[in-house]
Amino acid sequence: MPNLPNAINWFEIPATDFDRAVTFYSTVLGTEIQKAEFMGEPQAFFPMDPTSVGGAIVKSERLTPSMTGTLIYLNLGTVENLEQALGRVESNGGKLLMPKTDIGDPGFIGMIQDSEGNGIGLHAPKLDAV
Repeated sequence: MPNLPNAINWFEIPATDFDRAVTFYSTVLGTEIQKAEFMGEPQAFFPMDPTSVGGAIVKSERLTPSMTGTLIYLNLGTVENLEQALGRVESNGGKLLMPKTDIGDPGFIGMIQDSEGNGIGLHAPKLDAV
């Protein structure tokens, strides 16, 4: 097997109501998400740099929002950002499934259901904890 710097290099979060999903994630995460069209589908790209994992919110016939299947964790960078994001979930049409939880050395996680019905994990590394 080749030496892979990341096991994941791209993810797509399905949306049934594209604008609602983009508003949900940009508000909850407190960041701008760039809308565009790619291969004939509306997509909204999460911020990334050339060396990071990228992803998008996608409205597509080939994807269906779900609470089952693959679970991704979005990196919030700091515990403060994680706490703020979890606090904005329910007021923006999502559900808080698990509050900030200490998982030991890897840091802290929280689990949400987004505005589209997807189960999503949020993570902050312990290095930023005080």
